[in-house]
Amino acid sequence: MKRGFVNKTILMGAFCILVLGCGRFGMAEDYEPERDYESGADEDIFKEPAYPDYLVLVNKEHPLPDGWEEGIDIIEMTNSRGNVVEIESTAYEAFLELQYELTLEGVSIDLDNAYRSVSEQEWLVDTFTEKYGEGYVEQYVAVPGYSEHHTGLALDLYLIVDGEEMYYNEELTEKPEVWEIVHNNLADYGFILRYPEGKEEITGYSYEPWHIRYVGVDAAQQMMWQGLTLEEYMGEA
Repeated sequence: MKRGFVNKTILMGAFCILVLGCGRFGMAEDYEPERDYESGADEDIFKEPAYPDYLVLVNKEHPLPDGWEEGIDIIEMTNSRGNVVEIESTAYEAFLELQYELTLEGVSIDLDNAYRSVSEQEWLVDTFTEKYGEGYVEQYVAVPGYSEHHTGLALDLYLIVDGEEMYYNEELTEKPEVWEIVHNNLADYGFILRYPEGKEEITGYSYEPWHIRYVGVDAAQQMMWQGLTLEEYMGEA
């Protein structure tokens, strides 16, 4: 074999080892693909998901953020009445933990409502207006597009007392001693009482003992300790 051919063979082999070695081992763990910072063409690949923001503020002044419904994980559950209720998945896990804790204290709750679409909210407004009147609706029912229930994080509870399901508002307000136990446990599981007594001018709604909201444990405990509504906590009061 000619020496020139041997030298070429050795060089080619070394080149292949170098190239293949880079192919397998040169891609270090901290390697980042090139990003087009000028055009932002691949920006979405690196962007953190925007939702769910468990502190999202939806009230009479703040509508549901654009794209919210496409960014959350909504699941279905069936309550004790056999009704299917939709709810955001993390809020549901927290609800189950709260529900179990309350059974240990002799209180039974279940989920009457959580996620509602805009069209469902429109139906609710019409139904409650016919049943209770416009004044009641202004106090208790949100304008479609401005309801916390669109987030999937707002939960309406009902009580089961001595085996009897109590889900009408007028029935629920007759059990303040039961609601006190419920409310005392909310923050430990990431919930707040969304529309407390004495805060009507801030929240825009009358007291609703059944309406709770998932915000996460840390925020819920801070709000409870400081006696704040979500509006106050977010600096929007």
